[in-house]
Amino acid sequence: MRLTRALPAALAAALLVPAAAHAATSYPPPREPGKVTPRPTGKHRTLCVERKAGRGCFARIQDAVDAAKAGDTIKVARGVWREGVQIKGPGKSYLRLIGDPKRPGRVVLDGTGLKRSDIAAQNGVKIEGADGVTVNGFTARNFLANGFFAVNVNGYTLTNLIAARTGAYGVYAFNSVGGTMSRSEAYYNNDSGFYIGQTPKQTRPKRSIVTHVRAWGNVLGFSGTNMRYVTITKSEWFNNGLGIVPNALLSELYAPPEDNVIVDNDIFWNNFDYYAAAPFKLGASATGTPYPVGVGILLFGSQGTRVERNRIYGNYLVGYGALEQLLLKGDVADEKKRAKAKADADAYELQDNVVRGNAFGLGGKDLNGRDLFYDGSGRGNCFEGNALLSPTTPADGSTFTPCATPPAANALNSAAQLEAVNWAVGDATHEAFWLKHPHAAKPGIAALERCVVVKKSSCRGQRR
Repeated sequence: MRLTRALPAALAAALLVPAAAHAATSYPPPREPGKVTPRPTGKHRTLCVERKAGRGCFARIQDAVDAAKAGDTIKVARGVWREGVQIKGPGKSYLRLIGDPKRPGRVVLDGTGLKRSDIAAQNGVKIEGADGVTVNGFTARNFLANGFFAVNVNGYTLTNLIAARTGAYGVYAFNSVGGTMSRSEAYYNNDSGFYIGQTPKQTRPKRSIVTHVRAWGNVLGFSGTNMRYVTITKSEWFNNGLGIVPNALLSELYAPPEDNVIVDNDIFWNNFDYYAAAPFKLGASATGTPYPVGVGILLFGSQGTRVERNRIYGNYLVGYGALEQLLLKGDVADEKKRAKAKADADAYELQDNVVRGNAFGLGGKDLNGRDLFYDGSGRGNCFEGNALLSPTTPADGSTFTPCATPPAANALNSAAQLEAVNWAVGDATHEAFWLKHPHAAKPGIAALERCVVVKKSSCRGQRR
């Protein structure tokens, strides 16, 4: 069975997404981050920021950043700071911006009331071209673009952060290498809670680590367009439209996503139908994009990704899915004629992805609608030791090739592929293909499917 011409056209409108979010702010031209800036030597200062200037302290965070030199520490007092902070250039490398690491909700960067044309209204904290910067112990909310954003840097530490109600991403790294996102929370962001994208290829790769984070109430919990050398571990991804979505797109450089690891996470209840109602303003990346709501993990053109030892349950459409990047087939064939086509000729393919030792359905207490989907495309993709309790697509399991050496061949199942495409573009309700089951109760967490907005910024029954 071949895809109809209408379906790929609809899918094109549906899945060329991250570029739309980028329009929310002004991005510098991407470049190779290069060698890391050497650590500064000698004594470093500690600067302070308080509500009223005096006693040697600054009254604005940006003023302290402007005065700081590489390696300095800036400590910010508790309170609500209505400013966005820019940390830019090698002269600010290894800066440490410290709020309240134990209670980040007490040091708040708030974009409310800032002029939309002002650069400060775009991001809570933006790190650009400054290597090794640490941001620790802050909340960022109500910014037009992102909560915390690192771009064109070699090394970053984003930890003990809360990012909420942004115009695109909560915690975000772009065209950067060797960073850490940890012990943070992202919710009610109208694209993804966490995002690492456009990772340059490296001869000696520096891994980026995402660990001990929570993402909920977002369109996507984690998005990774052309991400590379990323490990996502020991984190919770729940109550999003989709949980974790590595994907290949030509809107960013260095396709495809590859050499990533998704291991030892809890991925559950990703059934948030934000189309029906949401506690944030839906942007074009959400309203113009019929994501298949109800998915735990979706690989869309990924290569060399390991999905291992995760607990995946309560996702009404599918727990784990993998689909070749259908949109790139025509594009990549003509890449020499198209300036934007930077992907390798096989960027759309699923290659060498391993799905091993995952527990689906919480031992029968909280089933997925379907445990596995894979369209059978690509090569070297295999499955091993997964505990399955729900149906699969295809139902006969013919695409779930066992792991072996040498790997067995994969074979495209066009009917299964067409079924998955239909989940995205053939469901006006975004719930028609769900297979619902009761959820096991979880202390402190309420399932989010249909948001009943009690304020502009929250849903009834949610944690915040």
